Amino acid sequence: MEFNEESGSLNITQPDPTRQGREITMSAVLSAGGGLTAGDRSILTAINTGASSLSFVGSTFIVLCYCLFKELRKFSFKLVFYLALSDMLCSFFLIVGDPSKGFICDAQGYTTHFFCVASFLWTTTIAFTLHRTVVKHKTDVEDLEAMFHLYVWGTSLVVTVIRSFGNNHSHLGPWCWTQTGLKGKAVHFLTFYAPLWGAILYNGFTYFQVIRMLRNARRMAVGMSDRVDQFDNRAELKVLNRWGYYPLILIGSWAFGTINRIHDFIEPGHQIFWLSALDVGTAALMGLFNSIAYGFNSSVRKAVHERLELFLPERIYRWLPSNLRPKNHHLIMHQQQQQQRSEMVSLKTEEQQ
Repeated sequence: MEFNEESGSLNITQPDPTRQGREITMSAVLSAGGGLTAGDRSILTAINTGASSLSFVGSTFIVLCYCLFKELRKFSFKLVFYLALSDMLCSFFLIVGDPSKGFICDAQGYTTHFFCVASFLWTTTIAFTLHRTVVKHKTDVEDLEAMFHLYVWGTSLVVTVIRSFGNNHSHLGPWCWTQTGLKGKAVHFLTFYAPLWGAILYNGFTYFQVIRMLRNARRMAVGMSDRVDQFDNRAELKVLNRWGYYPLILIGSWAFGTINRIHDFIEPGHQIFWLSALDVGTAALMGLFNSIAYGFNSSVRKAVHERLELFLPERIYRWLPSNLRPKNHHLIMHQQQQQQRSEMVSLKTEEQQ
């Protein structure tokens, strides 16, 4: 409503429905997106894509090592292969998901939930196998492989189906598996974060018992023997420290995500950007952490070094760092130099004759 001073008339203007619609739409978008702007969501998407790509590369490397190197196809590393396969597929679907497309978004949401749950469940089978072998002195773990598959894939399928009951199909963040409705948030928390922290507690308790068992056995061995090989002592301590890091991988990957979900329950619609960035980045790096801790062990490094010795020319070794060179690199170089000298001597002898 406006007053025209020249004509002395009162002009009544109708509200612009298009403008009002845009304002209502933007308000709904900001509310559903937790107050994050389009620029914030673009940054979160870039973080997710970059971190997931690193996890995909690391997990794919472990999968290829298992498929190409026959000496790695033991039962213990087979469980690591299944873990890496789950991480690889989880990272892949985190990369390809697009919240702006309905079908692709739904496909990413279900597959990501399924394979991420399968990933941390496979870590519990590794912990169970180690505990049963070291603490209980059982040798029947290979007979339990079928039960492991039923437990991991079956549980992942059940929680993914239950999660679909709370799916409201409104996703504006970098992930399609996060929910915006109260019901969806509750179902997502119960079907993912509750079993996740159950797995973390189980792994922590299991590795604590394994490490305590081995340390007690070590003390008994030291008491019964006058001296212990210092090299073996360092190697065993290194293995024990490595096992102690395994539960920390899941904690580091999902601690910020858990805090972010709890904060979203308490203050819905008011997401913190830096917390969301840490949530997205650390969770997407879980596959990379697992591939380094579980997969890139001494057996894998030995197999890779042996193939490098066969296929890479000698000149490339000189540019590699010393820790990436084969252990018998200097011996190989010495043998090649001796062979070249013997060939030169034989040539000189033939010329003299």
